[in-house]
Amino acid sequence: MSHSSNRPLHLRPRYWALVGAGGAVGTALRAGIAHAVPTDPGTWPWATLTVNLVGAFVLPALLEVIAGLQHRFVAWRLTLGTGLLGGFTTYSAFAVESVGLLRAGRAGLALAYVALTVLGGFMLAMLSASGAARAIHHARQAR
Repeated sequence: MSHSSNRPLHLRPRYWALVGAGGAVGTALRAGIAHAVPTDPGTWPWATLTVNLVGAFVLPALLEVIAGLQHRFVAWRLTLGTGLLGGFTTYSAFAVESVGLLRAGRAGLALAYVALTVLGGFMLAMLSASGAARAIHHARQAR
């Protein structure tokens, strides 16, 4: 008979609940930002850009920190990384808004939005991951 601790994480309901709870919080935060900064069709989608760039910056730092802690904090990785930041960021809205800009005849704006989201997200992720790794390295050396 196999114990729950031997089962893969994706087969444990406890972890589903953590991802779901984090996702609910992340989605509520994103919805709050979208409500506070509404986007009219054919205009620059500030709310979606903001949440995606913030998520691209925060997730790598979070994963760097948790990776150094090994399996003891898998629940935090699932709750905050997969759940909260997965619910907070929205590449489906990014895709819909990009197509909406094209349909509104704003091809240049659509291209700028796609480039800034993808390249900006990549650069922020690299900056975040390398900065977190350096900070962790310095903290360990200071011990």
